[in-house]
Amino acid sequence: MASSAAHASKFARFLNSETGPKTVHFWAPVFKWSLVIAGISDIQRPVEKLSGTQQIALFCTGAIWTRWAGFVIKPRNALLASVNFFLGGVAGYQLIRIVNHRRELGDSPGQVFDYIINGAGEKPEENLIATPQEK
Repeated sequence: MASSAAHASKFARFLNSETGPKTVHFWAPVFKWSLVIAGISDIQRPVEKLSGTQQIALFCTGAIWTRWAGFVIKPRNALLASVNFFLGGVAGYQLIRIVNHRRELGDSPGQVFDYIINGAGEKPEENLIATPQEK
């Protein structure tokens, strides 16, 4: 009987805590796991279809917020720190895939960097809208 009271007390503390399920500090990291799941599913995607800038943004977000949520902000939010750690890890893995692929194609480090920042370098078609004199 005392065990169930202690269990109920722990649950009540969790329910009403500063990072419990009644707060955005709980639900934001829960939904952020969808980004991690999407990144893991992108492992099956061809490297040419990955966005380097998106992976850099996710990697930086993961690295910065892991530190802040786990070590700087009080109260510590372990759920937010863990999701950001995995977000940075998955994005880092995707960046390594992009770099390795481009190096296998013979790109220099500068070309790899340019590819990650600017993409494939396909130039958009000019004058997509026909002017009246071209009709």
